[in-house]
Amino acid sequence: MTDFTASPSAEQLGDEYFQNPLAFYTRMRTDGPVKPVILPGGGRFWLVTRYAEVRAALADPRLYKDWAGKLTGPDWVPDEVMGYLSVHLLNADPPDHTRLRKLVTRAFTARRVADLRPRVEAITDSLIEALAARAASGADEVDLIEAFAFPLPVTVICELLGVPVRDRDRFKEWSHAVVADEEGSDFRATGAEMFYYFTDLVAAKRARPADDLVSALIEASDSGDALNERELIAMLFLLLVAGHETTTNLIASGMLALLTNPVQVARLREDPSLLPGAVEELLRFANPLNHATERFTMEPVEIGGVTIPAREWVLCVTSSANHDPQRFSSPDTLDVGRDAGGHVAFGHGIHYCLGAPLARLEGEVAFGALLSRFPSLSLAADPASLRWRRSSLIHGLETLPVRLA
Repeated sequence: MTDFTASPSAEQLGDEYFQNPLAFYTRMRTDGPVKPVILPGGGRFWLVTRYAEVRAALADPRLYKDWAGKLTGPDWVPDEVMGYLSVHLLNADPPDHTRLRKLVTRAFTARRVADLRPRVEAITDSLIEALAARAASGADEVDLIEAFAFPLPVTVICELLGVPVRDRDRFKEWSHAVVADEEGSDFRATGAEMFYYFTDLVAAKRARPADDLVSALIEASDSGDALNERELIAMLFLLLVAGHETTTNLIASGMLALLTNPVQVARLREDPSLLPGAVEELLRFANPLNHATERFTMEPVEIGGVTIPAREWVLCVTSSANHDPQRFSSPDTLDVGRDAGGHVAFGHGIHYCLGAPLARLEGEVAFGALLSRFPSLSLAADPASLRWRRSSLIHGLETLPVRLA
């Protein structure tokens, strides 16, 4: 067993980490299952990189999420804005996590999501028709993220929540800011804009309720069903960002993976029944997140033979786990016929992504529509020239230029 309580030296990851994190994770897996690093955005974290250890750590009750309740001192006073945005599901431990999750789980059950399929298909068809019109006019080169991968999931989550779709460009700007590891970025300023936006939205919905999730959460709050105003604002913040960010990246990164593997595209076109399984494989292969959100220790915790000291931050690197050859044969090869069951793209344990059924549905509809409508769809840039967003958490392209015909 390796004891690192004497504050080990941590590898400093440079900016090149953002462009090819899997290369770093591959090397780290060979060194051992757990390693301390300094991320480009700053801060020391212990990366858990092997599948067995990642899956176990994701369900380990000794790794906590509620930093505001457990890591702050008695004199700590929460910021007016960030104190609201920090009390969401991903920063909660039981019993608060159990209570908060119960209030929104019913909106994302498999049955409720299945009922959304006609609307998801209608939104997809509208976006596909707009792309086809552009191609017919001769403007067949587009940024697939701007024209399709972003507007599809953000429209769906906006309609589900009851948030004005016309504000979607603001949501994109805010979302990019809160997940970025950019020097000089003002997370608090962005958070403040979102805080005041949702405060106004809640007031408007309280005055005029509608058949949407925001109104339902307000009703739960007002009826004393264990949701206070801080938790309500934070819940909306989380659902809006998480509800489109990961699916946007699944569609974009998944299409990049397919377009650089024409044999796999041909298999899907020849046998559309492979599509549901292909979505699982694309989740595994092109993980929309590099890692799960932060956890921390309150006491020394042993993972994979390595002892992580108390009050240290831990990242379960799900994308690395999904490329671990000890779990997946030839993990760096895309195979749309693979049984990718057991991947941890949606996490594991009590924080398993509650939006997983919706993301799967959107991915299946999106990939199927693009491949069937645009048989000559191709990349319009050298894959090596594509740039990835500067975010440790999100594995997402800045743009995805494609030719439709």
